[in-house]
Amino acid sequence: MPTPLVVSDVAKSFTMHLRDGVTLPVVAGVSFSIRAGECAVLGGPSGAGKSSILKMLYGNYAVDAGQIIVQHGGLIDLASASPRTVLSVRRHTIGYVSQFLRTVPRVSALDVVAEPLVERGEDREAAREKARTLLAQLNLPEKLWALPPATFSGGEQQRVNIARGFITEHPILLLDEPTASLDARNRDVVVELIAAKKGAGVALLGIFHDQDVRDAVADRVIDVTAFAAGKIAA
Repeated sequence: MPTPLVVSDVAKSFTMHLRDGVTLPVVAGVSFSIRAGECAVLGGPSGAGKSSILKMLYGNYAVDAGQIIVQHGGLIDLASASPRTVLSVRRHTIGYVSQFLRTVPRVSALDVVAEPLVERGEDREAAREKARTLLAQLNLPEKLWALPPATFSGGEQQRVNIARGFITEHPILLLDEPTASLDARNRDVVVELIAAKKGAGVALLGIFHDQDVRDAVADRVIDVTAFAAGKIAA
């Protein structure tokens, strides 16, 4: 599908139950689309709602209004989809790389990275071989591969997180500050990984506070401040 993700007039607010139910609007009128092979970047200051938009697209946050249309077998609206459908979309259609790795106790870094492929039905050893390739590309020392990532530094954990997010062939990939804990060498690797995904026709939407990385990967910047003002931007 040339445009696998279309967001139309989406709004989100939070109700502060500990403050007499005050409602705090976050974004409104969020409308854009992402083309296959494109990396679009959400731009705007901290607090503008960038991460909230990504979390709505991944189904972590409920949507107050609007539609999030994705190609998942047929066209579906994630804003009104059932929890079962959201889980299926995550497994097969929308990948997500966050700033933080949610580690699983006693599971090796290699198996943490391979797990998304195994969940999709791929042979475990073939999945682990792909995980080895990615971990090597991201310069994670081989001596760490058999260890649980909970013991790793922040930068090491993030490299495991990136490898886990990039190992699948999801047609849509969301990136929430993937390079935040990385040194310059590994930031360059992430830029290369993003370029490879674009070349494979993946639609990417990301948040990058690192200006050099953003300049290197962005085909287009979507100004989130327009949505905070209730405007609609393409």
